[in-house]
Amino acid sequence: MTHFALPRRRFLQGAAAFGGLALAGPLRAQAAVNFQLSWLPSVQFGGSYIALDKGYWSEEGLEVALQSGGPNAPVEPPVVSGTALMGISAADYTAAAVEQGAPFKIIAVAMQKNPFAIASLSANPVNEPKDLEGKSIGMATSNMPVLQALCEINGVDIDKIEVVPTQYDAAPLVSGQVDCLLCWKTDLPVAMTVAGVENTVMLLADFGYAVHSQTYIATEDAIKNDRATLLSLLKGEVRGWQDYEKDTDAAAALTVEMFPDSGLDLETQKIQAAAQVGLMYSELTKSKGFGWFTDETVAANIETLGLLGRTVSAELWDRSLLEEVHGNAL
Repeated sequence: MTHFALPRRRFLQGAAAFGGLALAGPLRAQAAVNFQLSWLPSVQFGGSYIALDKGYWSEEGLEVALQSGGPNAPVEPPVVSGTALMGISAADYTAAAVEQGAPFKIIAVAMQKNPFAIASLSANPVNEPKDLEGKSIGMATSNMPVLQALCEINGVDIDKIEVVPTQYDAAPLVSGQVDCLLCWKTDLPVAMTVAGVENTVMLLADFGYAVHSQTYIATEDAIKNDRATLLSLLKGEVRGWQDYEKDTDAAAALTVEMFPDSGLDLETQKIQAAAQVGLMYSELTKSKGFGWFTDETVAANIETLGLLGRTVSAELWDRSLLEEVHGNAL
């Protein structure tokens, strides 16, 4: 029997975190910069690995160290303290931190679509939110606001859904204990696909759930007083993700090569890398550049965040650095 013990994203990433990787630059002095990632090694950060490997930051005069994230390494503390100049977070986490007084700004958005999804077996699929009525869903109870927001947006009676608290694991779905799972599109469905389990994925973002994910955050002080370094950091990052889009298999191979002790499976990384493309790239990024966001996407985020109990204003987002990076200054 196939075992599906798959904790949140870690099944893709292995148990080992990395303390910081720095690319050796030319002999001239370079500015040392810490960039805080949000989780353990995986192709989720493939563009950053490419930027490091190809020397894009070194060309900008930076010696960048990629700092590990994980369950015991949240992004916000090192960024707010100045230990890291920039970090990878998500709009809901950043909004919560700002409510507590943290001086963050979202300066770029990697995932144009939120990765939250409903995964089901293709023999009993959930194709749209209304299909949830009369079904059981396995999920962490901490994610109830996500389900409630989805139901409110789409006129679904949440009382007709049986919520079953589960670990972040595909086994309850595969064994028939639940009809579907709340998860990320890029992890549990990928694991089931690799294991030969036919599954259907309903992306919440396709049904009105608008929360920016894999967002780049910096403090107001950094934006004001270390702007040139932030711009160089973003320029290298953008170049890395541009290469990623052109060849996701190469990004997966690089990830596995860079982290040989993290238990990463190349085929799994390739599937995850391809699955991310539809979340990270769009007509908007094609016309404006990687990481772009608009007043309209911000407004949609504010509305959804309100349903999640977060009160924010458009001032949380600052597009000025992206405008300089992409030459789209208005």
